Amino acid sequence: MLARILFAGSGGQGVLTIGNILGNAAMLQDFHVTFLPEYGAAMRGGTANCTICISDEEIASPVASNPDIVLALNQPSVISFINRLQPGGQLIFNSSIVDDLPSRGDIGTFAVPASQLAQDINDIRSTNMIILGSFVKLANLVTIKKVHESVDVLMGGKKKVAESVKNAISLGYDRFPFEETT
Repeated sequence: MLARILFAGSGGQGVLTIGNILGNAAMLQDFHVTFLPEYGAAMRGGTANCTICISDEEIASPVASNPDIVLALNQPSVISFINRLQPGGQLIFNSSIVDDLPSRGDIGTFAVPASQLAQDINDIRSTNMIILGSFVKLANLVTIKKVHESVDVLMGGKKKVAESVKNAISLGYDRFPFEETT
């Protein structure tokens, strides 16, 4: 098994954070993992994406030119990366802010109203964690328990923050699937 994943969004949306959480969770579940972050010159508002490969065998290259799954947090990311998806791949996107989905009939597309759910719980900063939870359920690569363990490891002594993050991840996980678009 080799899963090639690309998370994409703008700087400040927490793209690299969700990649780090997922990669760490996969390692906690005894998978081989590569994590390759990439971001533009601007810290906030510029482009940010990361490629994660998860496998039960050693990984030859961290590059995923044609990922199996793309998670897009904004419209520019959908436009930039939808055509890089493998045929039969899956696109999961933040439908609260993505309003123009290019047509591509050979992939699955999954709309997650992550920003709206974050507003509903009065924590817009949790948008990335909500969509991560939905991704975890869709991809079925790691368990939600290992993702929660990863948060605990990465958040260290920030217990209150870790609980908030785990609650947001669980919300996205429990509410998925929302809708598969066509």
